Amino acid sequence: MLTVHGLTCVRGTRPLFAGLDFAVEAGSWAHVRGANGSGKTSLLRLLAGLAKPEAGDVRWNGERVGTEDFRRELIYLGHHAAVKEDLTARENLCFAASLDGVELAGEQAGDALARFGLAGREDLPVRHLSAGQKRRVLLARTVTRAARLWILDEPFTALDTKAVEHLSNLVANHVRQGGLAVLTSHQAISLPAGQVVEL
Repeated sequence: MLTVHGLTCVRGTRPLFAGLDFAVEAGSWAHVRGANGSGKTSLLRLLAGLAKPEAGDVRWNGERVGTEDFRRELIYLGHHAAVKEDLTARENLCFAASLDGVELAGEQAGDALARFGLAGREDLPVRHLSAGQKRRVLLARTVTRAARLWILDEPFTALDTKAVEHLSNLVANHVRQGGLAVLTSHQAISLPAGQVVEL
């Protein structure tokens, strides 16, 4: 379970949100919504243990986030495609896995990329891919890790209709199997009903 207690976030001198409380249990998901600049990305970074709150805390199974155990259970995908332009799609996926402490064979990486419609592009330098294809390289991490908690910031950005449907099905299946997901999106999300966290 992911729990948030009295969470307050300030950027510079401007408070983004204060006293935020919610919980996400196994087999459920949350949609973080709000206007641009309301703190959605900041909240997701706090949930992932990448930033410290002004007040309050975030806990994973009762322990504060940021521990090694927590990081093993987490996939965090930020709003911008964090890929290395000079590496191939396959190399990017293997590199990301090594940072996560996971051994990923080249063939497994190729299979994951193919599931995201990148068959035939696995060995192209990422700089030659479109914005949507770069996003798919990043999202392929969801099928190479057995992480229970997915935190996804605007995961549908730059994806075509087919890729949006594929990712929606992946998230829905992850939740059905007892996983947890927290995501932001300016688009309508085609998933079974989840809770809304409004900022």
